[in-house]
Amino acid sequence: MAKNLLAAGHSLTVFDLVEAACAAVAAEGASIAASAAEAAQGADVIISMLPAGKHVAGTFLGEDGLLAKVSSDTLILDASTIDAATARRVGEAAAELGIDFMDTPVSGGVAAAAAGTLAFMCGGSTESFARAKPILEGMGGAEKIFHAGPAGAGQVAKAANNMLAGSPYDRHFGGTGHGSRPRAGSGGTIRDHEGEFRQ
Repeated sequence: MAKNLLAAGHSLTVFDLVEAACAAVAAEGASIAASAAEAAQGADVIISMLPAGKHVAGTFLGEDGLLAKVSSDTLILDASTIDAATARRVGEAAAELGIDFMDTPVSGGVAAAAAGTLAFMCGGSTESFARAKPILEGMGGAEKIFHAGPAGAGQVAKAANNMLAGSPYDRHFGGTGHGSRPRAGSGGTIRDHEGEFRQ
């Protein structure tokens, strides 16, 4: 995902607890930060992907969370697959500070991640989605970027997608978007909480 953003012309500063993951992206032109806070400093766009809701809450909420450190014009896209309640809580906290936040869980598998054709199910305001679409198109198929509703709705749509996957009623979410240039992003591994992408 990060490599596709770089290939699309975006400038990235990355952080991951797994040093090898950072090194692989740095080899493609990204800068490496020593912490999530350092990666987020001065960024126009922050992209995170973390294992579980407790990690997302810990990263963004509280006195030491990123919401307390970033400017109000920052766009935050959390691509983690987590519980909708935590996504809503973080989204509401961001909104109180005037920060655009969207939960943007992904679907498509490792092959789609490499090919830049992931699906994104997005929860947040209409205005946040308009800002997010050009960024997400660097990692996903334009026809697969879907605004599901307010904060937390992306997680609900992802859960529904997981339930439908492999069933006779399997669906793919779609939408449209246009290209743009983010300044920087930060995030974790490109896995969901079970360690791999799921359809």
